[in-house]
Amino acid sequence: MIDLRTLRENPEAVRASQRARGEDPSLVDALLSADERRRSAVSRADSLRGEQKALGKQVGRAQGDERTALLAKGKELAAEVKAAEAEQSEADAMLVDAQKRIQNIVEPGVPEGGEDDYVVLKHVGTPPEFDFTPRDHLEIMESLGAVDMERGAKVSGSRFYFLTGIGAQLQIGLLSMAVQQAVAAGFTPMITPSLVRPEIMEGTGFLGAHASEVYRLRDDDLFLVGTSEVPLAGYHSDEILDLSNGPKRYAGWSSCYRREAGSYGKDTRGIIRVHQFDKVEMFSYCPPELAAQEHQRLLAWEEEMLAKVELPYRVIDTASGDLGASAARKYDCEAWVPSQQTYREVTSTSNCTTFQARRLNIRFRDADGKPQTVATLNGTLATTRWIVAIMENHQQADGSVRVPEALRPYVGGVEVLKP
Repeated sequence: MIDLRTLRENPEAVRASQRARGEDPSLVDALLSADERRRSAVSRADSLRGEQKALGKQVGRAQGDERTALLAKGKELAAEVKAAEAEQSEADAMLVDAQKRIQNIVEPGVPEGGEDDYVVLKHVGTPPEFDFTPRDHLEIMESLGAVDMERGAKVSGSRFYFLTGIGAQLQIGLLSMAVQQAVAAGFTPMITPSLVRPEIMEGTGFLGAHASEVYRLRDDDLFLVGTSEVPLAGYHSDEILDLSNGPKRYAGWSSCYRREAGSYGKDTRGIIRVHQFDKVEMFSYCPPELAAQEHQRLLAWEEEMLAKVELPYRVIDTASGDLGASAARKYDCEAWVPSQQTYREVTSTSNCTTFQARRLNIRFRDADGKPQTVATLNGTLATTRWIVAIMENHQQADGSVRVPEALRPYVGGVEVLKP
């Protein structure tokens, strides 16, 4: 949720953010109205409770007819207090509902527009040139015995798969390398739950426009996570954190589940867009004034991992209309995919400012010891999709694949994967 103080002080900035996202700016006026109603209801209830308290003291001193009259007045006042408290409760609920309809305020400098209006910040590395026709990742992986799509579909349906042999080793090795890098950088490694309660899923902002992409177990009222960002955000819900020694950083290893609703016919070949994959996700809690710096750190750690697997990539500043509800800014790293002659997303890092923490009631104590809402950030450190880019960029004419040097210790020292 956005900060109500920001709303009151600069409502036009919130309207501008909504317009930049392609969302309805009139929701801002609805929130302002709900905020005013709630403050009015609180004021009336407080005033009546004050009258009730004062009347109680008068009753204690009164006698005879005066006491009888005061008791009658007290009965009427009690009914008014009850009605005012009911009005306050309703106003509170309406305010929260209106507040949840507003997406996070876009950070200044974010490119405006939709999915195709990103800004390329830099290119790193040179796409490989082959003296043979490069094969796509699925053809390469099947020749290496690294994936079985047919049996994945037989067992679970379309866009499920088995990683087999070296394919399984590559994923385990890649994610293990990511965890080791994270630990060296001071992150606490975590194996996170795959199922979360509705309030945690909603708190992270995943039950808005993209709710159709989330798997739900209705009999248990639980959701399957699409990223360990969700349980890591919920990990400190309703807590006050000690950030005196710097940000709290976690690296979550999890299986991730996405329905990919509406994406049929798009990247359905191989393992680019699937319903289940594994990922190591960085997650950070820090003071809001340090969030922009922390965002750059997360991006740098993502780039460090990409350098280790020797992939050409570019970094993009995602446009406002393509941001998730909770993100104020998002940078993607996109690796070159030779078979498609284009760059495809392999990492994403988002600064969610105080949006998620305000929903989940996560705070820290400032220099004066006062509780303040914390900022949360997330970033991908490695995921199953990386195997696509590794296979395609490091393929060789004889059908083999060169294993990046930094990855070799994590796959038993193998230097070349041979059919």
